[in-house]
Amino acid sequence: MTPLSPRGSETAQHSWLIVGVGIVALAVAMGVGRFAFTPMMPLMLRDGTITAISGAEWAAANYAGYLAGALTAARFAHNPRLGLLIALFGVAAVTTAVALPDPGSGAVRGIVLRACAGIFSAWVLVCASSLCLAELARRQASQFGGWIYTGVGIGIALTGTLTWLGGRQPASWLWLELGLLAAAGAFAVLAWLRPSSSNMPVGSSNRPPSASAALSQRQNAGAFVLCYGTFGFGYIVPATFLPTMARAQVADPLVFGLTWPLFGLAAALSVGAAARWLAGWPRRRVWALAQGTMALGTVLSLLTHALWALAVSAVLVGGTFMVATMAGLQLARELSPDNPTPLLARMTVAFAAGQIAGPLLVRIIGPGVSWGWDALAWTNALATILLTVSAFWLWCGKQGK
Repeated sequence: MTPLSPRGSETAQHSWLIVGVGIVALAVAMGVGRFAFTPMMPLMLRDGTITAISGAEWAAANYAGYLAGALTAARFAHNPRLGLLIALFGVAAVTTAVALPDPGSGAVRGIVLRACAGIFSAWVLVCASSLCLAELARRQASQFGGWIYTGVGIGIALTGTLTWLGGRQPASWLWLELGLLAAAGAFAVLAWLRPSSSNMPVGSSNRPPSASAALSQRQNAGAFVLCYGTFGFGYIVPATFLPTMARAQVADPLVFGLTWPLFGLAAALSVGAAARWLAGWPRRRVWALAQGTMALGTVLSLLTHALWALAVSAVLVGGTFMVATMAGLQLARELSPDNPTPLLARMTVAFAAGQIAGPLLVRIIGPGVSWGWDALAWTNALATILLTVSAFWLWCGKQGK
């Protein structure tokens, strides 16, 4: 094997530095800004700082904030670095603020703070994807791009482990620790993204696709956005309600304490495996494989509510949702290499709308049973159909480079 030249070694180091920026940024945004409330809610209920109703309101506010963030992320199209830093420090600030005493209505303040966390998280996802994937393309190192998205699983695993091991502390202390963790990540990204880093030597950009291929891809952009929204709808139903179904089967809280870090670990490992062994696959095929596997997870919970089936369903969904994210956002970068931020934002809007639609449909259907199925079953059935159809379209479509 030919050793790397000093120039090649330096370029590889710079490429991995960009990957590190993406990993840390997504770990902060998703592990803390988006998903920290999942393992924190039981602890806050224990401490009496929230009720089940206010907890649902906090979660809904984060979903709504994520949608709002996706709708506004395109404003950073020409300066994703600025958007990334604003959003990372914003996540740290609003997370820390949850821990502070409030003489007024803590429920209202919590709703506002979690909504802001959702906004900042969407900005980080769009800006980090746009910035890091573009920088890797300039260095002719696009094959490293998939590793960025291991940050989501790593962040979820770290947050889950912190809340599991520190679960005997008051929830407010844990929120403070999570805020400090987010701040440390934000300062690390700030240090790594020095303005001078833009002067690092890079190679020429990757060769763009042919004109006919680029036209075909742009014409299909709307369909890709729709597929990404379908993915948001399909993943959120089991991600939201599988723990509820499992709780009816097992009463041991230690089992639920381990659920979240294991979910994050599965997400990180699956993305790492895809980045390692599926790097040469067309992004549409990787996305289709993830979406089809997710459909298996949603249909399994329709067949039986046995604990083993719920566990397998959780692995199938948790192990694929970040692979689908990775492949979808990388494909957006291929479709709009000059300025991917607007398309990334559109796809994130569709995803956010899909994940709001899932729980909303469950509530609309209500607590009754129709033809032997409850609201969760009917929503999961619809998710299975949509995921299967979109996976088939993605797999069978013309493949771009």
